[in-house]
Amino acid sequence: MRLSGTEGAPANFREREPIFESGVSSRSWLIETKRLAINPAGKQQPGKDRKMESETELKDMAGSSIGATRNSFENIPIRVFEQPGDASRAVAEHIAGMIRTRNAQDRLCVLGLATGSTPVGVYAELVRMHREEGLSFKNVATFNLDEYYPIHPDELQSYVRFMHEHLFDHIDIPAENINIPDGLLAKQDVADYCVQYEAKIEMMGGIDIQLLGIGRTGHIGFNEPGSSKESLTRLITLDKITRADASSDFFGEENVPRRAITMGVGSILRAEEILIIAYGEHKAEIAATAIEGSVTSSVSASFLQEHPSAKFILDLSAAQGLTRYRCPWLTGSIQWTKELTRKAVLSLAQQVSKPILKLTDEDYNEGGLQDLLAEHGPAYDINLRVFRHLQSTITGWPGGKPEKYTRPGDIRTERDEIFPKRVLIFSPHPDDDVISMGGTLIRLVDQEHEVHVAYQTSGNIAVFDDDAIRFCEFASDFHQEFGLSTEAAEELEGRLNECLKNKSAGQVDGPEVQAVKGLIRRGEAKAATRLCGVPADNLHFLDMPFYETGKIKKKPLSPEDIQMIVDLLQQVQPHQVYAAGDLRDPHGTHRTCLSAVLQACDQCQGQAWYDDCTIYLYRGAWHEWEPYEIEMAVPLSPNEVILKRNAIFKHESQKDRAVFPGHDAREFWQRAEDRNAKTARLYDQLGLAEYEAIEGFVTWKGEQSFL
Repeated sequence: MRLSGTEGAPANFREREPIFESGVSSRSWLIETKRLAINPAGKQQPGKDRKMESETELKDMAGSSIGATRNSFENIPIRVFEQPGDASRAVAEHIAGMIRTRNAQDRLCVLGLATGSTPVGVYAELVRMHREEGLSFKNVATFNLDEYYPIHPDELQSYVRFMHEHLFDHIDIPAENINIPDGLLAKQDVADYCVQYEAKIEMMGGIDIQLLGIGRTGHIGFNEPGSSKESLTRLITLDKITRADASSDFFGEENVPRRAITMGVGSILRAEEILIIAYGEHKAEIAATAIEGSVTSSVSASFLQEHPSAKFILDLSAAQGLTRYRCPWLTGSIQWTKELTRKAVLSLAQQVSKPILKLTDEDYNEGGLQDLLAEHGPAYDINLRVFRHLQSTITGWPGGKPEKYTRPGDIRTERDEIFPKRVLIFSPHPDDDVISMGGTLIRLVDQEHEVHVAYQTSGNIAVFDDDAIRFCEFASDFHQEFGLSTEAAEELEGRLNECLKNKSAGQVDGPEVQAVKGLIRRGEAKAATRLCGVPADNLHFLDMPFYETGKIKKKPLSPEDIQMIVDLLQQVQPHQVYAAGDLRDPHGTHRTCLSAVLQACDQCQGQAWYDDCTIYLYRGAWHEWEPYEIEMAVPLSPNEVILKRNAIFKHESQKDRAVFPGHDAREFWQRAEDRNAKTARLYDQLGLAEYEAIEGFVTWKGEQSFL
């Protein structure tokens, strides 16, 4: 929407004033996440004290129930929820409470809104409340943080389009109350426009609640590193990391606009209340920096520490970088579970660069583990328990070792007697199986287990147009070479070439092009598993419907998606299931695919075959399990590493340069080898045997945190 002075302001706009009331009751705030047995110290105190020394419940400045906590390591209040959905519903209800209060007072509610994947759940819940609970937005005005420049509002990546698709088209907000930076302005008009944008916010009384996400550089809005605390709405050049992160939305970094119009840090800090949301493991490091680090212009989100009513809203994954989760023993008294003991001891060993069995009482005391030593010491006893557990995770027989192969001293595992086993590996994309657990896959096949691989999505959006053209040309030449009917093939080739060569950047492929790209990925998966020894009849290409949009944005997971997994599980009746537990996948497909598998497993509970089934979670190109988490470590020989690499190479469309490389510029095979080698080195440094590489797995025990 273009601005002209203060035109378009609703008649009931108000002067800026502090806000202390809220219509939100405490009944709806969902259960806060497990805290790894942390016992918060201290009593509840008013939220005005910004320098509390112990973790203390804070009262919300607006009087609502988004209670937040902080400890001596944290410089801003935070609230952690088990799941992103829980957090999104909590934030949406908080916003709804403010809207209802303003409606009752016949006063305008002004919201600052953000885009991206993070607030989508908030907007979905607000839409639901409008439809099912009668929440009205007629008395709401909104100001969006930013917009790419230049960009047409109808383009797929436009924030105008995003906001209408996710929120505005589904509620009763007056069109004149919607304000989004204009990506079509002439360059000479941008500066005046930005001044008018600020003026309109002030004219409407200022922003009541400002929603924020946080970028990988720590930016809020598009306030890249170096943005000052006083910066206002302006045109800004995007950081290279920001453009790389946006590359998947634009089908290549070269298509990402180099500039954007953004509200400044100073503009954001004028809001009465600020809620900054972060979900997922890939946000854990930067969230911790913004929460526990010093205030610096290199991380614009850190300026929120100086705001009187700003809070971080995190899911459990995004909170893992915080001291209260990473090293909870440093924040106060805790209950020393086996997992926490392993985590503390392995962390200490890496910190002092010693093998586990060489840690001393002095190491424990100096490392902040006095309580652990006092309760469960001496040091050597603790060391031995942790060492033996880590040692027990190592197995060269991931499917179990049958009795005919056992040797003296072998550690027997559960269900070893079932041999051979039926194994079902779920691969979100057509290459995740060999990238993430290719060595284990090869080992299972070599050890004569019945291995099935289920490819959950087609992966068709991750194929370059030129590859599709090349395969179409091959099909046409193939028909001509062997005297087959060529008319239809040539017609199809011409049609596809026309579509692909005239395609604009970011344009969605038509169904025929999507089908061709899907076949390319399918053929590569067949070649890779053929190299690993998996029979073609044991490959299952599910092409789950949620994925088939041709866009980065996918449809919600449906009962049809989950039923496909249930049907396959009942068909194979596996003794082992392997699924991708890599929640750092920045595009979200891994998380969705994992949710489908685990929900399907839930539905299969009670069936006779399921009682003998173990579900293992692997990680892939984005991240590895920490040593204290690993429950099965499969060592790979040098030859197996090479064979795994060759299997990855069969995915030629992802070789050299992938369409969606994510945050890491290395090729997928390089990431996988480095990750596996690093795990092996870590086991070696901790005092275990030295291996070429290790693939790690954890078991799913029905934990809600993975759904």
